[in-house]
Amino acid sequence: MITPDLSKPEWAAQKTYTQNRLDSVIKAMRPELTEAEKARPFAKYYYDEIPQPDPAHYAKMDDPIDPSEAFYPEDINRLLDVDWLRQSTEIGWCVLPNGAGYICNSILYPESTPEMIDWWFAWHPLEDLRYRIWYPPQHAGIMLSPIDRARILDPGVPMKEKNWGVVHYVTENCDCGYENIDINFRNPADMGFDMTRFDDVIATFAGGMGWAVAVQKCDDSITAPALMVHVFYKEEGGLRHRTRFWMGYRINEQNKPELCLPPHVSVPAAAVQGLARHNVKEYTRWREFLPRIYKELGGSLYC
Repeated sequence: MITPDLSKPEWAAQKTYTQNRLDSVIKAMRPELTEAEKARPFAKYYYDEIPQPDPAHYAKMDDPIDPSEAFYPEDINRLLDVDWLRQSTEIGWCVLPNGAGYICNSILYPESTPEMIDWWFAWHPLEDLRYRIWYPPQHAGIMLSPIDRARILDPGVPMKEKNWGVVHYVTENCDCGYENIDINFRNPADMGFDMTRFDDVIATFAGGMGWAVAVQKCDDSITAPALMVHVFYKEEGGLRHRTRFWMGYRINEQNKPELCLPPHVSVPAAAVQGLARHNVKEYTRWREFLPRIYKELGGSLYC
């Protein structure tokens, strides 16, 4: 097994949470890469020409779908019924009657595998630049706690489980300005999936609960949690990625989805649409980028 050279800057002790929050103001300005970052073997991807989404696909995020075409996180096991999914609305967004934001997206990856997905979600949070190269126009940085970093680097933890219980502290722009987003990844059972059926349907999974706060937070800033689910299915032609977001929900202490908006308050439609559009853009990029970088780096975490 390759082990990291801990004397190198990319493996140095990470910043404190407080310092990362302060530095996110600078990150949100998208400064040029440092000389140390430019020397990294994957820095070239930062300068890629970013592919544009398919116009017809992207246009589906222009206007909201009817809320009757959505479903709620209490019904998350609908994601295990592929026949039902194929007949449902798979791309769109809306504000639900209870005020929550709902987003769905579906994209086919003809050259990706579950192993690539698992590797990426373990590899990219280890270093700011790894997150920035994913979608340079809107991804500004990432951080892990020392405990979570140790879990990801622990060779005894399977690749697909490395993020379970881990928090990614990211700085990104979801089309509504830069935010600091804490993404608490969870295992599928704690998201409410029926594990007696899960492995028969799902090739791999990444999901959890996020909390976003504007980098330039002020008295008018809106903060709310969101549930995020990325599920991947093997099908003819490649790997199918289905995304669902429920903005305004959290997972409570009983591992149940819980709406936590004040009465008569809704997630702003602009925030829902912004995240929906961002999702299409960043995963359009990922679709062609992931197979290339995985082939080059060979699935190692230490590079």
